Amino acid sequence: MKETKNVPQLRFSGFNDDWEVKKLGEVSDRVTRKNENLESTLPLTISAQYGLVDQITFFNNQVASTTNLRNYFLVKNGEFAYNKSYSAGYPWGAIKRLDRYEKGVLSTLYIVFKPKNINSDYLLSYYDTDKWYKQVSEIAAEGARNHGLLNIAPNDFFQTIFATPMSEIEQQKIGAFLSHVDSLIQANTKKLESLKAVKKSLLQKCFPKAGAKVPKMRFAGFSGEWEEKKLGEIAVFSKGHGYSKNDLIPDGDPIILYGRMYTNYETVISNIDTFVHKLDSSVLSKGGEIIVPASGETAEDIARASVVEKEGIILGGDINIISLPKSVYDSSFVALSISHGESQKELCQNAQGKTIVHLHNDDISKISILFPSLTEQQKIGHFFSKYDSLISAQQKEIDKLKDIKKSLLQKMFV
Repeated sequence: MKETKNVPQLRFSGFNDDWEVKKLGEVSDRVTRKNENLESTLPLTISAQYGLVDQITFFNNQVASTTNLRNYFLVKNGEFAYNKSYSAGYPWGAIKRLDRYEKGVLSTLYIVFKPKNINSDYLLSYYDTDKWYKQVSEIAAEGARNHGLLNIAPNDFFQTIFATPMSEIEQQKIGAFLSHVDSLIQANTKKLESLKAVKKSLLQKCFPKAGAKVPKMRFAGFSGEWEEKKLGEIAVFSKGHGYSKNDLIPDGDPIILYGRMYTNYETVISNIDTFVHKLDSSVLSKGGEIIVPASGETAEDIARASVVEKEGIILGGDINIISLPKSVYDSSFVALSISHGESQKELCQNAQGKTIVHLHNDDISKISILFPSLTEQQKIGHFFSKYDSLISAQQKEIDKLKDIKKSLLQKMFV
């Protein structure tokens, strides 16, 4: 019996041949055409989520000057680019295909190539795996991580090898299948973005604008002006204590860490997936507290609030805790008020620092919030909590699809 080799763990039925090993230079041509005639004025960069995108979209400004664009590479739709800059999650850089535009320009620090004699979707999916990392790591010269840029010569890059099906049909099947998974992820991501956009619009309408005492949109049965109060006059403030990411364990006592408040949680925190060993000095929630991050990279990141729904949750360090009498104030409503509109702008202005921005309880106590009756607060808080559940469910669907894709990429390539 023939011993098979170079075959993936997961394979479409009907294909049994060994995969062959190819050099990248055998299945692609390097692209070095310059943008001398300014055929394109669209400077590109690589986004982990969206691939090759224009710099204005990604950086919110144009990094490249028009004068320099003539010296850039002109890249056309369907061509690939290797960004040798490493970042979190991309220890050996990223390789992406230009799909979103007909053409654009890239810095000559990129290595650009065009596939030949290989299915382009297959190659795209292969470079979504981490299986090419070993090859690149072996050709990276000494001082490979100077100034965030890997020292990899183009000639060496095109000598890297990888396994590929000999059958073009099998290549097509793999590429088409994984492209379909990508389409599902993109469709669900667009749905998530749409949900967040609708929420933002509703927040603007359900809370009074600057200078107003009533909102544009209101639940039936409520009228009258909202009453303005400073948080320092009605709330009790305290702080979380201790713990960092290094203290996390797979299972134990649930904890909220400040860094996850602006990446993982919506307004009401009900499900917690981080755990530590509880200490005698731990600060535990009583349920219904409002928490605000005490530090972060930008004022916008930390000028937001969440409600701890359950009691007994450990509240880590760098967390500001706000407690209000439940008989008068709805925690979800207050958290929403802090996190958007005029109150958030005021809180951003109170944030201190440059590289790392800090918010203290004294800063939070100075902001003013407009309050309707408790019943109306509860209606608004409940409505947006339900809407947040839709957003969380949609995010979970995307995460599940990404996990499926990650598993498929590991099993469908050698």
